[in-house]
Amino acid sequence: MNKMLRSLFLVLLLIHATLATQKLSLSSLSTSSRISSPTKIWSTLSGSKPVVVARGGFTGLFPEGSTEAIGISKEISIFLCNLQFTKDAGAFCVTGIKLDNATNIATFDPKLKTYKINGKDVQGHFMVDYTGAQIDHNVTMNQAIFSRPSFYDGMSPVLNVDGLLSGKSPPRLWLNVQYEAFYNEHGVKLVDIVLEMLRLYKIDFVSSPEIGFLRSINGKAKNTKVILQFLSANDHEPTTKQPYGSIVKDLAAIKSYALGIMVPKEYICPIKPDKYMGTPTTLVYDAHKQGLEVYASGFANDLFSSYSYNYDPTAEYLQFIEKGEIVDGLVTDFPSTASNSIACFAQNNTLPKKETVFIISNNGASGVYPGSTDLAYQKAIDDGVDIIDCSVQMTKDGILFCLNTVDLMADTTAMTKFMSRTSNIPEIQPKTGIFSFDLTWNEIQTLQPQIASPLGMDFQRNPADKNSGKFVTLSEFLELAKAKAVTGILINIENAAYLASKKGLDIVAAISTALSNATFDKQATQQVLIQSDDSSVLSKYKDIPSYKRVFLVEDKIGDVPKQTVDEIKKYAEIVNLPKSSIVKVSGSLLTGMTKVVKELKDANLTVFVHTLRNEFISLAFDYWSDPNVEIATYIHSVKVDGIVTDFPATTSRYLRSQCSDPNNVATILPAQACELQSTIPPTLLPPSEAPLPPLKVENVVDPPLPAVITVNAPPSSTIAPPLPSGAWKNVVNHGFSLVVIIVVVTTTTTSLTL
Repeated sequence: MNKMLRSLFLVLLLIHATLATQKLSLSSLSTSSRISSPTKIWSTLSGSKPVVVARGGFTGLFPEGSTEAIGISKEISIFLCNLQFTKDAGAFCVTGIKLDNATNIATFDPKLKTYKINGKDVQGHFMVDYTGAQIDHNVTMNQAIFSRPSFYDGMSPVLNVDGLLSGKSPPRLWLNVQYEAFYNEHGVKLVDIVLEMLRLYKIDFVSSPEIGFLRSINGKAKNTKVILQFLSANDHEPTTKQPYGSIVKDLAAIKSYALGIMVPKEYICPIKPDKYMGTPTTLVYDAHKQGLEVYASGFANDLFSSYSYNYDPTAEYLQFIEKGEIVDGLVTDFPSTASNSIACFAQNNTLPKKETVFIISNNGASGVYPGSTDLAYQKAIDDGVDIIDCSVQMTKDGILFCLNTVDLMADTTAMTKFMSRTSNIPEIQPKTGIFSFDLTWNEIQTLQPQIASPLGMDFQRNPADKNSGKFVTLSEFLELAKAKAVTGILINIENAAYLASKKGLDIVAAISTALSNATFDKQATQQVLIQSDDSSVLSKYKDIPSYKRVFLVEDKIGDVPKQTVDEIKKYAEIVNLPKSSIVKVSGSLLTGMTKVVKELKDANLTVFVHTLRNEFISLAFDYWSDPNVEIATYIHSVKVDGIVTDFPATTSRYLRSQCSDPNNVATILPAQACELQSTIPPTLLPPSEAPLPPLKVENVVDPPLPAVITVNAPPSSTIAPPLPSGAWKNVVNHGFSLVVIIVVVTTTTTSLTL
């Protein structure tokens, strides 16, 4: 019964995926006829667009060779089957020579064996020790990569190639054959078996890393392309005993027995030891000159490749298909992203933005450079941001500058110089910190910015520039915004009450003065957004018609009652919501959508969402480890008006693509809440989470701002006169406090980041 229900549930997912893939499969026609003129010209060997080759199907989500993996990928890709053989010559699709990681073989046969394969002792379970019937009836597939969803483990049999090809609608097939000597030793004659398969079935490609095998079938494989698969450069090819790094230097010799090569992507775009991209090789050009096709392998959205790509899988694909001589195909675990890269993004860099959705930076391009620095802001502007943001902090001597939070410990090197300035301020955060209002501007300028890695050091961002850039005062930020003619600016204000009542700093008045001095209150060409989670701060700007006010929501909420909505409208025209208040996620699965956006938009409020990131760990499985799918979901399903992001380039590229139009033939469909969840047996789902609380009136309305206290003036110094400055609650900080450092509580702290 569970299996039957699962099959029924899968229909929804497969229909959704098929609609997307059908549109994408037509993209080569639609792009020229409906979007761009003239027609695209691809610099592949054939002049056609690159093909997508799916290793085992959609293995980024489903077990290799499973019904789901094949069904979702077959319309947009060629199915690559890594062949393994049983003792009675049964052919099955499992990557590698062992069965251990990708199947449940150990539950059927707990005994391990050891064989010498290509000169090395290998221990495990081997297909050649079993009959085809034993594999068919007793062994099921698991997800071989442990970071991927395990919900489907044990649900699909090992894919039998004869069963696949004798079906009603088999996919285009690529057979990869390896370990000829090992199988020959066990009485399984690879050449004879493969030639018989080629006689019986239509097979588009046959590849092998073994030159002897390819020579044996060359000329006998009619209508099938024979491809030499390269392993790592230092691995030795079994027939010639030469390293692949040497073989690749003699492409003319390869032409005598193969029509193309399949190489790890690093052969084309090398990655240096520091994990940045090196100088691309001329391999594709050289191979095409010899008449050889080139297929790049090893792509996966959820496997880190290089800091140069900023965790953006599309950026990596484009490196191989956009400039100069491009590869003839991409071999990947995520065929949808590869197909999108070809149909939606390659050669589409100059299209105008398709949607009216605002792209809003989060401390500039803080995924690429230290947040709130000159480099981060310039990068955001270069990447197509509409609105740049400044979370305003204030120094001890009254200088206003941009930084994510008032606590300097996360985003600067303050820990190395000012540990003695740590203090515990519960009104601001539960942990100790080094706060901007406790340091002068001169002291802060002795620090270095520090790039934040909000998802942990396993997902470190751009370490080569971890301390690059310089801190930006509010006046410098405003000058930059005017000089670059950005659509608008967002000024974030927090901790105004504390600064007034405890430090004698009027951040609201200082920011207002800075904006006025820069004439932002007297113009209408650039939008000015004032953001705060404090209604009393927003109230200070209600009489300036050229400004729009943004109410910031940080906590998870599931509902906004009408009374609360009416209260918000007294203070703001825009609401900035966290992702978790819009799309509900449990166990990395989309489990539903809240009504919050609709409730706000029905009241004519504009809605932003924060904070979108590229790292796959921040994405639900439903997004297929592709930030473009998450962006499409918030724009087309949720219908937000603005996206706050650490990586403006990713959102900008999407919005400038023809595929951002859901009515276009080639499009990226948004994820559907509960669709993936519905394919999983209930017993395997994570426990249901408690309902999200509503946003209440008391969560919106704050008491009036207190009077600004008078404090002792700091001693005279060479510091410039105080500029308009500001400080906020949840904005990563460079610590400085204007007036007095009389008491220093020495406690260590870890800062909170947005």
